[in-house]
Amino acid sequence: MNTVTPFFMSRVLARSLSKKKIVTNEGKVIGTLKNLVVDFETGQVVDLVIYPEDSFDTSGYRTEGDRLYIPFEAVKDIKDYIVVDRYLSRK
Repeated sequence: MNTVTPFFMSRVLARSLSKKKIVTNEGKVIGTLKNLVVDFETGQVVDLVIYPEDSFDTSGYRTEGDRLYIPFEAVKDIKDYIVVDRYLSRK
């Protein structure tokens, strides 16, 4: 697991991430951020928990019920949207 926290994450408060849209680096909307999975021993964010859009094909992604999990290492940028690398997002 990548233990280096990207610079942009060091200044982002968790509450500001609530309900942000998740998009691929190609601009496709995946869904809305629901929660984060955190390793309490290290304090590192492990996964994004997302409610996927109905039109988003979740094949090849890790899912549990109506939630989709994307590894935090796939996050490339956080501004108006959370941008994730499409290939690193898959299981």
